[in-house]
Amino acid sequence: MHRYALAYLVVAVALAFFLFPIAWMFAMAVKQPAEYFSAPPVWLPRAPDLSHFRQLVLNRSINSLVNSLVIAGGATLLALLVGCPAAYSMARFNTGGRNFAFWVLSQRMLPPIAIVFPVFLLFRIIGWVDTYQGLTLLYAAFNAPYVVWMMRGYFRDIPVEVEESALVDGASTLRVFWSISLPLAAAGLIATGVFTFIFSWNEFLFAVVLTRARVVTVPVAMSGYFGSQSTFWGEAGALSLIASAPVFVLSLLVQRYLTRGLTLGAVK
Repeated sequence: MHRYALAYLVVAVALAFFLFPIAWMFAMAVKQPAEYFSAPPVWLPRAPDLSHFRQLVLNRSINSLVNSLVIAGGATLLALLVGCPAAYSMARFNTGGRNFAFWVLSQRMLPPIAIVFPVFLLFRIIGWVDTYQGLTLLYAAFNAPYVVWMMRGYFRDIPVEVEESALVDGASTLRVFWSISLPLAAAGLIATGVFTFIFSWNEFLFAVVLTRARVVTVPVAMSGYFGSQSTFWGEAGALSLIASAPVFVLSLLVQRYLTRGLTLGAVK
């Protein structure tokens, strides 16, 4: 009994640690300005102030959510579309050899600050600054190595005999990949897609350099509420709360596949 009580205590402390930022964001979003730094702290104001949420609509910060959904969603689909066939080729046909797999992964480790200005100059020449296709393709290219590395591990866990049986029955390699290997790796595909979406959703450096006003993403819009002269805590808390919702809902919907995917393949 004592052992279980200690386990419950550890879980409760960990849960409180991870939920505290969400509770803090909610409190800041509904507080009156005079209550931000009051002593003792006010967690639940008696008269919640919802004007911060209305302000997000008035100053069009809410549009950044749509921009982030379009860019992160498009980048995730493109990265999966390019990365999955490459990962399958490396897993089944040893394309490029073992060292090539590590080289692909090393591209994901490239610091964004090292290429952000060359990318900006290139995008300015071709007219892709402050465009959806610019950020979408850039995020897809940056996350494709991660997709390749993860999916390579998931495909390698699929028994080769299953695919060989389909080949004996007359299926082509493309048909085997699409109809057998990809469905069997669905859990890993979903887990990889969720993390790719989160990486694209949270990216800040490329977004702040390559956007102006039309395709501003959530991280860039959030930074606008923190200035050298003043900080709009209410609007920042409201936008943070709303921006957390898509990722939370997505993770909740695919929780079963996400849990299974994280215990297989490359993570294992």
